[in-house]
Amino acid sequence: MRRTPRNFLYELHERKSTIGFLPNFCANATVFLTVLLAELFALVLTLSETDQLSNFWNRLALISLFVQWVALGTIATLCFCRRWLNRLGVVAATFAVLGLTQLITLSFSVLGWRFFVLAPMAGFSGPLLSLMIRNLAVSTIVTLLVLRYFYVQHQWQHNVRAEARARLRALQARIHPHFLFNTLNTIAGLIRAQPDQAEQAVLDLADLLRSALAHQERITLGEELELTRRFIAIERLRLGERLQVEWYLAEKLPLNTLLPALLLQPLVENAIHHGIQTLPEGGRLSIGIDQRPGDLRFTVANPRRIADGRQAVGSGQRLAQDNIRQRLLLAFGTECQLEIVKTPDHYQVAFSVPLDEA
Repeated sequence: MRRTPRNFLYELHERKSTIGFLPNFCANATVFLTVLLAELFALVLTLSETDQLSNFWNRLALISLFVQWVALGTIATLCFCRRWLNRLGVVAATFAVLGLTQLITLSFSVLGWRFFVLAPMAGFSGPLLSLMIRNLAVSTIVTLLVLRYFYVQHQWQHNVRAEARARLRALQARIHPHFLFNTLNTIAGLIRAQPDQAEQAVLDLADLLRSALAHQERITLGEELELTRRFIAIERLRLGERLQVEWYLAEKLPLNTLLPALLLQPLVENAIHHGIQTLPEGGRLSIGIDQRPGDLRFTVANPRRIADGRQAVGSGQRLAQDNIRQRLLLAFGTECQLEIVKTPDHYQVAFSVPLDEA
């Protein structure tokens, strides 16, 4: 079977997903977590070996010293070799890390035995061979457990990213047939009477279709605003004076800031289709972007009317909001939430994007 370029890129991406499963051992968070876990491990070893409370603290100090030596030595070595390790596959990287860990454990075992053998309370007295076998066995078990955890976490993160890409592609492909049909009818009606507007509508529609087919995961704030303006221009041709738009944009917005694609335009589409379009007299759409210290605040608000005290929420509205909510969570963590405020005659959606992480 002949592989197309798309299939080849997909297979290449899948192979890369199993490479580089190790975390960044040079990061401060990784070093801190390693030191903390090593100290907890030393505490467990001390509790399992100490029978008398009077000897507990001395034993804990010596075991902690040895365990921290091994942990920090391993972290430093893996940090130095991170580029080489990230190019290896899962099996090769596992054996490489295990070999380095065993070598470091062996070195510190010999060093500790020679240094502490003179101290009666050190606990390093006895045959060197039995000490090395015990330390190497413990080191092997702990290293394999930690590597298994790193691999499972890496696969989970890969699956989450794949799901987010699938959600984005579903959102990009969600061009309603009735929207395309209405737009083409609007353009056909403008060709003779207002050819300039018809030409501009064709250009706006082409840009929307190009964005839907581009499959870009990130675009700039300026591109998102331009895409939203073109969508509004097409809808205004159809709705006429029923659609009023107010922009509240902060001065000197960082238009080159990269954002996850399609954060603003789907919310504007929902506001028009599920809010203003349902009102015979139309309404006013409010779009705001406020630059605050450290983040950008997006707000989309529209009027609505609830008949008989209830209003059904369309599945398209839920799809867009769920997509945006999940992608915000993936890109920026739990700090970025989609905030929805509903009243009988008003609907508002807001969210914030951190500038330093965008």
